[in-house]
Amino acid sequence: MSLSGPPAAVVFDFNGTISDDEPLLAELFVQIFGEVGIEVSEERYFGEFAGYADPEIVERVLAGAGRPDPTIARALLDRRAELYLERAGGGETVHPEVAACVREIAGRVPVAVASGAVRAEVEAVLEGAGLRPLLAAVVTADDVAQGKPDPEGYMIALERLGVRGSDALSFEDTHFGVMAAVAAGMRCVGVGSTMSADRLREAGAEAVVAGLDWSIPDVRGFFL
Repeated sequence: MSLSGPPAAVVFDFNGTISDDEPLLAELFVQIFGEVGIEVSEERYFGEFAGYADPEIVERVLAGAGRPDPTIARALLDRRAELYLERAGGGETVHPEVAACVREIAGRVPVAVASGAVRAEVEAVLEGAGLRPLLAAVVTADDVAQGKPDPEGYMIALERLGVRGSDALSFEDTHFGVMAAVAAGMRCVGVGSTMSADRLREAGAEAVVAGLDWSIPDVRGFFL
């Protein structure tokens, strides 16, 4: 399915794309907000927040609850990272077929990650899955002033890869992520693990695949 030739580089989203962890993230956000007396349902997470950077999710929920406190926000982010690392820090959420796909693509073009999660989480999972050495850059919430759908993270990743957005391809599982990639001038493939194909296409994905899996013809097709 190569639409305008193979990409010169690829930038992957992390949560829900490389790491199959969106249900875990929803569960953890419900827990951490509950610990400070704020009710957030998993349905609300997927409906309103999936795809935003972690700091922005915390900021939005606290503001909506009338408690916009940077100290509470930092404590919540630290608590979420602690819980996440307990559950996924060894790379358990990266399925073998996904790891194999990242390795296959990394053998063809330079690759990077642009994530809205904090660095401690992303680096731990990538190391646990054996993928970190393959990546030329890992951009996280710690590196940006504005999270997705702002394109800042993707722009930093492109700069570190030394390629233009129009020459690169991204893989994203949320509409905010797709919007960020497109705003950075990139082609974007939606990964239909978190949101509907229609929602991803409406955000600007030029194709939607069932998962990050080299055995899927539509994934391989972008590199042929």
